Amino acid sequence: MTDDPLFRDPAAPVAARVRDLLGRMTLNEKVGQVNQRMYGWDAYERTATGHRLTEAFRAEVAAYDGMGALYGLQRADVWSGVTAESGIGAAEGARVSDAVQRHVVERTRLGIPVLLVEEMPHGLQALDGTLLPVNLAVGATWNPELYEEAAALAAAQLRLRGGHVALVSALDLVRDPRWGRAEECFGEDPYLAARFTEALVRGVQGPPGERIGPDRAAVVLKHFAGQGAAVGGRNSAATELGLRELREIHLEAALAGVRAGAAGVMAAYNEFDGLPCAANRDLLTGILRETWGFTGLVMADGLALDRLVRLAGDPVAAGAMALAAGTDLSLWDGCFPRLAEAVEGGLVDEAVLDAAVGRVLTLKFRLGLFERPYAGDRPPAAGPERLSERIARESVTLLAHDRVTLPLAGGARIAVLGPNADSVPQQIGDYTAPQRPGTGVSVLDGLRAAAPAGTEIVYARGCGLVGGDRSALPEAVALTAAADVAVVVLGGSSARAAETHFDANGAAVVTGDPGGMTCGEGVDLADLSLPEGQLALLDAVAATGTPVAVVLVQGRPHALPDLAGRVGAVLSAWYPGPWGGRAVADVLFGVAEPVGRLPVSVPRSAAQLPVFYNGKDHGYRGYVDQPATARHAFGHGLTYSSVEYGVPRLSRSAVGVAEFAGEGHAVTPPPEHGDGYGTGLGGGPQRDGGPGAGRGPRPVHGPVVCSVEVRNTGERPVRETVQLYVRRVLGGSSWPRVRELRGFERVALAPGERAEVSFTVDAGVLASVSRSGRRVVEPGEFMIEAGPSSDRAQGVPLTVRASAPEAVPGAEAPGPSRQPP
Repeated sequence: MTDDPLFRDPAAPVAARVRDLLGRMTLNEKVGQVNQRMYGWDAYERTATGHRLTEAFRAEVAAYDGMGALYGLQRADVWSGVTAESGIGAAEGARVSDAVQRHVVERTRLGIPVLLVEEMPHGLQALDGTLLPVNLAVGATWNPELYEEAAALAAAQLRLRGGHVALVSALDLVRDPRWGRAEECFGEDPYLAARFTEALVRGVQGPPGERIGPDRAAVVLKHFAGQGAAVGGRNSAATELGLRELREIHLEAALAGVRAGAAGVMAAYNEFDGLPCAANRDLLTGILRETWGFTGLVMADGLALDRLVRLAGDPVAAGAMALAAGTDLSLWDGCFPRLAEAVEGGLVDEAVLDAAVGRVLTLKFRLGLFERPYAGDRPPAAGPERLSERIARESVTLLAHDRVTLPLAGGARIAVLGPNADSVPQQIGDYTAPQRPGTGVSVLDGLRAAAPAGTEIVYARGCGLVGGDRSALPEAVALTAAADVAVVVLGGSSARAAETHFDANGAAVVTGDPGGMTCGEGVDLADLSLPEGQLALLDAVAATGTPVAVVLVQGRPHALPDLAGRVGAVLSAWYPGPWGGRAVADVLFGVAEPVGRLPVSVPRSAAQLPVFYNGKDHGYRGYVDQPATARHAFGHGLTYSSVEYGVPRLSRSAVGVAEFAGEGHAVTPPPEHGDGYGTGLGGGPQRDGGPGAGRGPRPVHGPVVCSVEVRNTGERPVRETVQLYVRRVLGGSSWPRVRELRGFERVALAPGERAEVSFTVDAGVLASVSRSGRRVVEPGEFMIEAGPSSDRAQGVPLTVRASAPEAVPGAEAPGPSRQPP
């Protein structure tokens, strides 16, 4: 027999342990568990012999006889004020985390461990944390498996240093590229974002299950929901989303993450239908919990609950409003610390607080913190440096090419120009910690290292990142005129300078002269053109007649002028991370083939926005003075070879709607069975039981399969990304979109090789949101399209009938998705 309480028994079910612990807690202790009001960097200070805990931290723990979560213990950046000299490096990370944890466990009545929460937007945001390329670069790879592997290593690095929870942007979409946080998105498309969100959850948390392993972390997905649709691309501004747009576009990645087992989501700053997300019960409880069956944690964004005071009248009522809506854990606000007053004053029932506390405790049990509260001394985790560079390499996208300028030839004289040619800080994005001296490789250094023997590299900056100063143009023009080819590296920067001013929640405050930042949180642009000086440099260099290759190192799609006939090639490298310079150089020299594809449409100008490819299909022809089409379409990306597509073929030209579900025509079971309004989007080769797998009986005629032949007609190998789209031409209960991505598959082809790529056209491909709000397959006429991009896909018609069509003799299930010719 043991006298230990049930919550200390590791063999007991988590739910039983939570109930037992809740029954032992005071109201004040419960309030402490849903609070995360201290900045982690205020919990310690550096001394001559290391780090020590501050009196402010000790007082915070004492105030609630415990601590629910502590944010940013290891964060370092300009906003936090933590530098390489004052912060926590990899060598001290576990030791400081354990000191924090030991104080909480040993100096409180119940000894409940604290959750240590860290930012992991593209790698761990801590000193010595390995950086990945930003999410927009990740999306450009169209390779979720690669991202899953990198996310797993980043999570292991986080846990090794004593962290438990990773905050990762995944749910926002680039619907307006003027928004400064575009770099944090996987792209503009819900299907693509959903596939990467699933990969993120699998990588960070590991195999699905109740427990999260000691080398994995819990992931909180940001931001729920619709934050990327802020009016005018204005950070944290209002959205004008209807429920249909929210469901069709902005909830798909969140639903995919929930189904993959995400431990938590973060409520977004924006309001939806008049209510900020953190106080929106319809969103946090109605959709997320009651419809989707989510049992994890909902975290408020930084100081978001304080904004509710304007609605509620005071902090106590604001805290009650958010708690009742479904928010479980605060972030720095002054409202949740007063929840005891809200309960005692009858503004919210204690049972509602218990439910939130229970979710916080559940996550701590899932992470094994009651059994293993300390990181201890463990061998260093392998950082994802190799994978970071590989992501960068696979993300480089060839937008335009004359088939002559690239790959660069050895033995040539190459002029490297531009404000982003020799700057690692300008290629690593926002939310990054200070980098140790010598970390990373600029594009210039990458070219110098990769250049074959006999190649001469000369360099001039040519212009500033912003502004219109032309004083450096003569040197750049002279170098270009004497060179065989020029590589002009332009774009933007999210590097936060020491003089940057910040809002209370950490967003940069940039007005007027943007200084060193042209992108990042709080850095929204009205004009998407490249700055005046950069355009002047490009014009001057192109006028020399020397062949020019342009490389755009950027965090958002800048609007591009028509460069046809003026430059030989244009490449996009979305902030490719510290080792991105090597990746760009390898593609320029042809050591690596360009395999990236656009995860977002590139506009001609800000005046024509929006240009996302999947808008409603109203047949708009464009402005009088500008076309409606993007400069480069979603999914676009060229190779150094040439690839030809055959006309897609369907195994059946007609199908009965009832074949896609067991009862009625719904894709998924009714809401009481955890449906939500629809499945994850399907299409393409799928894991068993994954999105698009379908839940109804297998069609009696055999599944509908779309096949397309792809052939490499050039002289270099390629890795082609074959994309599947659907267009609803006739029928349905809502106005259709132009087309929608429903699958993709990457296929490697040697010169002259061909392959047949097949996609199952299942319920996930054909379903749309009905008037009831559920995603269903409805009768109608569809075009099933396959091709290399959203604007170059060819289609074949498919009829979905209200009644089943006659049997097709000999219909069989398809073989492997890729077949030899």
